This record gives sequence, structure tokens and C-alpha cells, in this order.
Amino acid sequence: MRISPLHAGLGLAVLLATAACSGSDRTAPTSGKGPIAVEASDTACTVERTEAAAGTIEFTVRNTGSEVNEFYLYGEGDEIVGEVENLTPGLTRTFHVDVSTPGTYQTACKPGMKGKGIRAPFTVTGATTSQAPDAAMAAAVTDYQAFVTAQSDELLTRTTEFVDLVKAGRVAEAKRAFPVARGPWERIEPVAESFGDLDPMIDGREDVVAEGTEFTGFHRLEKDLWVDGLQPDSSAIADKLLVDVKAVVARAKAVELNPLQLANGSKALLDEVATGKITGEEDRYSHTDLYDFDENVKGSKAAIDALRPVLKARDAALLTDIDARFAALDAELDKHRAEDGFRLYTALSKAEIRSLTVALDALSEPISQVAGVVASR
Repeated sequence: MRISPLHAGLGLAVLLATAACSGSDRTAPTSGKGPIAVEASDTACTVERTEAAAGTIEFTVRNTGSEVNEFYLYGEGDEIVGEVENLTPGLTRTFHVDVSTPGTYQTACKPGMKGKGIRAPFTVTGATTSQAPDAAMAAAVTDYQAFVTAQSDELLTRTTEFVDLVKAGRVAEAKRAFPVARGPWERIEPVAESFGDLDPMIDGREDVVAEGTEFTGFHRLEKDLWVDGLQPDSSAIADKLLVDVKAVVARAKAVELNPLQLANGSKALLDEVATGKITGEEDRYSHTDLYDFDENVKGSKAAIDALRPVLKARDAALLTDIDARFAALDAELDKHRAEDGFRLYTALSKAEIRSLTVALDALSEPISQVAGVVASR
């Protein structure tokens, strides 16, 4: 089975309707025999049914273990069709994923959010399904795809500059270029991350070694620049980073998106902040996490801006709430701006981190409702 480009959109393809979290009754229409219950523990991934009809499939995932967990639906080549992240112990989330192409997929739970996960086959039956968006939805997709294209071009330009500085041994300048080069990646991260073979090579943290993957990409060079000093193979790592970025840029430009993917991309970017940036784990050597935090938020807002006419027509109150909460989060981030960008994460107090977390959580709740609004007909 070949996964269409539509399915290359990560959690962008997931309709996160966060039941049990938001209390909202905004949910996407479902198909088949109702929601599929999933119990994700530290050692098992129990999926109630392993077959569903093509269309919108609903999963209700409960973390019954002691570790933070994730649940994925994978297509061919480990392309992420849908996911739900940051499932803390005891948490239940309901999400919908649009699977228009029948075939064989895989479900996976990832206790501790590491490794390949506990996997099992999942079959999608029936005929290929599709539904053309209305004019407003189509315009939203066109606008967002233009944003992805522009950010992809910028990613290539900035990465090229960063790589050149690393190879020239200009350490101080490479350090200044590092968070800037990553900015476009962070803005379109759900699209870029959906290419499971490229993401760990470009953006994998050192943990990937334990998962059998070579430590390369941005974070390997980050460690060289801030901790170990440039190594004999740093230039080769930089060259590989540029090759991999060129590949992901080409794929990102070719991805065909749908309106639901925009809605979930906005939420997925906030999840990225919650699971990596707000914890200081992402840029653990340079401590430039607030740069990534800011870029993820900008990317989330870009998806909402593309959908703005749709949301204004269908749920103006929700859009007003989202705008207010984006403004509040931006105001918290602005407190930590420095002349050359942002303060280091290590300079933040616990109270300051808590304030950022509160503002992020306050935005995540209404953003989680957008997919349901977009899915309503």
C-alpha cells in the first residue's frame, strides 16, 4: 500500500477532540462502529479493534501506566498518519484521524515516549474516501501551504548559513546562528516531523542512540558547539544535515494538506512546546529553548490565521478566546526577550516557567476544540 501525501501530515491529520480534558461537546463525525478503546500501559498497548472502515476513525486512549505515553497510527515507511502525545498517567484522550485510503497500518504505544513503540497491525477496509472542501476551507489550505513553502525555503537558507559557519570553524557565529536556523523548522514542525526517516536525523536528541539511530543533525552540532568542541567529523555531520534538510524541504513542499490537518497542526505545535521546550529538554546544551518555544507558537498561530474565516463563521466566540490566549502567551514570552533574542532557559526561575506553562495550557484548551469546528458540516 502506498500512503498518499495527504497522510504525510503527522498529527496534522489527527482530529484532537480532547475529551476528558476540555469538557467540550465539539467533536468530529465518526465512521464505523464507534470509538476504538486503547489502553496504553508501561508494557502493553491494548487496542479494542484492529479493523475499521476508511474515513474518520475515532480512538479513545487511556494511559493506565506510570510513565508518560503516546499513541500513533503509522502508514507505510513509518509515516505518521495520526498521533496523540503527552498522555500523562491516568489521562484519557479521544481523537479522530482521517484515513481515506484502505490498507494495512500499524498502531503503536510509546511508554516513556521512546523507541519504536509497542506495535500491532491495523487494517482499514472499504473504498477510498474523499470529500472536497468548500471554498473557505480550500482557501485556508492554499494559504497554509504557501506558508509551509515559504518556511521551507527559509529553512534551507538558514541551515546553509549555519552549516557554512560550522565548517569554517567560526564557533561564536555558529552559536548565534543555531537557534535562528532552527526557527522555520519549528514553525512547520508537524509537517517536517511527519517524515519519520528524516526527523530523527535532523532533529533527534542524543536519546536516539539508545533507539539504534546515529546521533546527527542540529542537536549533535549543538553539543559540539557548546559542550565537546568541534570534532573531526563535525563538518561531515554538517554536510549530512544540509542534505537531510534539502530532502525534507522537497517533501514538505509536495505534501497535500486538508483543512483538518491545519487544525491539528496548530494543536500539535503547542504539544511540542509542552513536551520539550517548556521542560528545557530540547536544546539541552545551548539552553536556547525559548527561541523554539516562540517559533512553535508562531507556527500554531499561522495555522489558525489560515482558518480564521472558517472559525469566524462557525464559532466566532472560540476564535475570540483563542486570539486572547495567544496574546496572553505572547506577553509572557515577551518578558524573556533579550537584545539578541531570548534569555537562556537556565536563567528562568521556577515561577517564570510556571507562568509560561499556565499561559500555554490556557491556549491549548481552546485550540484543541478547533478540529471539531472544522470537521462539522
